[in-house]
Amino acid sequence: MNRTSPPRHNLVNLVIAGVCCVLSPSQSWSLDVTQPIPAERRETVSLADAAIRALQHNLDISISRQNRESRLADIIIEQSKFDPNLSINGQYNRTVNPLNRPVFGGTDPNLLGQITTFDQRNHSVTVDASTNLITGGNFDVNYAPARSSVNQNVARGFLFNPSWTGGLAFTFTQPLLRNAGIAINKTFIKVAQNNAEVEQHVFRDRVMTVVSTVEQTYWELVFANENLKVAQAALKAAEELLATNRAKAKAGIMSIVDVLQAEAAMASRVEQVLVAEKAIRDQEDQLRRLLNPGEEELRQDVRLTPADAPVTVLEPLSLQEAIDIAIEQRPEITQAKKQIESGELNKQFARNQLLPTLSFQGTLGLAGLGGDYSEAFTRNFSGDFYNYGAGLVLSYPLGNRAAVSTYSKRQLEAKNAEVALANVRQQIIVGIREAVRRVQTDFKRIETTRSARIMAEKQLQAEQERLKVGLSTTRFVLDFQRDLATAQGNELRAVVDYNKSLSNLARHKATTLDRYHLELS
Repeated sequence: MNRTSPPRHNLVNLVIAGVCCVLSPSQSWSLDVTQPIPAERRETVSLADAAIRALQHNLDISISRQNRESRLADIIIEQSKFDPNLSINGQYNRTVNPLNRPVFGGTDPNLLGQITTFDQRNHSVTVDASTNLITGGNFDVNYAPARSSVNQNVARGFLFNPSWTGGLAFTFTQPLLRNAGIAINKTFIKVAQNNAEVEQHVFRDRVMTVVSTVEQTYWELVFANENLKVAQAALKAAEELLATNRAKAKAGIMSIVDVLQAEAAMASRVEQVLVAEKAIRDQEDQLRRLLNPGEEELRQDVRLTPADAPVTVLEPLSLQEAIDIAIEQRPEITQAKKQIESGELNKQFARNQLLPTLSFQGTLGLAGLGGDYSEAFTRNFSGDFYNYGAGLVLSYPLGNRAAVSTYSKRQLEAKNAEVALANVRQQIIVGIREAVRRVQTDFKRIETTRSARIMAEKQLQAEQERLKVGLSTTRFVLDFQRDLATAQGNELRAVVDYNKSLSNLARHKATTLDRYHLELS
C-alpha cells in the first residue's frame, strides 16, 4: 500500500510548492492574465501638502465657514434695529355731504326747503422719518402738507379756497428706567458679536481637528508602507532558507522535514505580505478621503507615497509650559469665556426688565396756512403757529412674573457658564498631562524596541551560523526570523506612535496650525 501511494510529505510538498509558485512576490499576483489591469497613478505627497489639500476641500470646514458667516450676519441684524426708517404716504379723499345750514352765520330764505351739497376734496402727502436711539429712545419727524377745496356755493365761510396747510411735528420718547441706557440697548449686539467670535473659534477648532486627523492617517500610511518592507524582508529570508534547505536535502544532508518547515513558513509570510499590501491600500483610501477629491477622482486608482519620514528625536517637553500654552490658546477656553460674558449680559438685561416702564415724551409742532403751497410753507416755518408738550408715562405689570422668571433663568445660565469654564480647564489640564506622558512613553518605546530589534538580529545571525555547522534546526532559525520581524514591526510601531503622539500633543496645545505656519483670515 505504501509502495503504490506517494509519501504524505511529498503531497504536502507539492501543495505548498504550488501555493508558493502562485503567491511568490517574484511572480504575478493576477490569476486571470487575460483581464486588463487598471492603470495606476502614483503620487508623492508630503504631510504639509496633505494638510493644506484637506483644508481646501474639507466639507466640514465648508459648513463651519458658512456658520461663521451666518453669525456675522446676526451682528448686522442686531445693529439694523437702530437704522432710520423713512415712510411716505400720499392720499386723495373726496367727501360729499348734505348741509343742514347751507350758509354759515345765517339762513338764506331762498334756500329754505333745499338741501345744499358740501363737496370737499383733500390731497395730502405725509413724510415720516423715525429712528431708534442707542439710548433706548425714539425720535420721529413728521411733515404733512395738504391741499383742501370745497364747492363755491358754500365757500363763503373759508378764508382760502382752495387752501394749503402744512404740519411739521417732532416727537421724542426716552425711557428712564426699563430699556434705558446705551449698555442695555447694545446687549444683543454684544451677544451677537460674542457668538460670532465663538463660531470663529469653533471654525479654528474644526480646522485643527482636520489637520490632526490627516497627520494621524498619514503616519499610519507610513507605518503600513514600512511594515510591508518588514514583511517582504521576512519573506525573502524564508525564501533563502527554503532554497538552502532544498539544496541540502537534495545532497542528502538534511531531512525533508526541514524543507517542509521552510515551505510552511514561506507560505505564512506570503500571507503576511498580502495583508500588509491590503493595509497600505486601506490607508491610502483613508488619506484620499480626507483630502476630499471629487467623486471621479476618488474612483481612480491612485497610489500615494508618503514623502516625509517620521521623527525619532525627543523634542523638549515642559508639562507646565504645555498646560499654560493650552490654557491660553485652546478654542474651548475662549468659547467658555465668551459664554460667560454673554451670560452676564443677558442677566443684566433681564434684571433691567424688572424695572417699571417710565418714559419721557416731548412733542413740538409747527403749522401753516395759505392759498398756495409756497405761502403755507413760509408760514409753516415762520414760527407764528406752533404747539409743544411734554409728559411722563409710567406703567408696570402687576406681579411681573415673566420678567422675574426670566431673570432667575438668566442667573442660572450665568452660573452654569462659569462652571463650564472650570470644567473645560480641568479637562485640558488632564488631557495635556496624558498627552505629555504618551510622548515620553512612546519615545522610550523607540529605545527599547530598537534594543530588542538589535538583539533579535544578533540572535538570528548566531542561530544561522549554528545551522550552517549542524548545531541548530530550521525550526529554531524560523522562530528567530519571526522574532526579528516582530521586533522590527514593534520598533516601527513605536516610531510611528511617537509621531502620532507629537501630533496629539500639538492638538491638545492648540498649536497644530503653527507647525505649518497657517493663519486663519
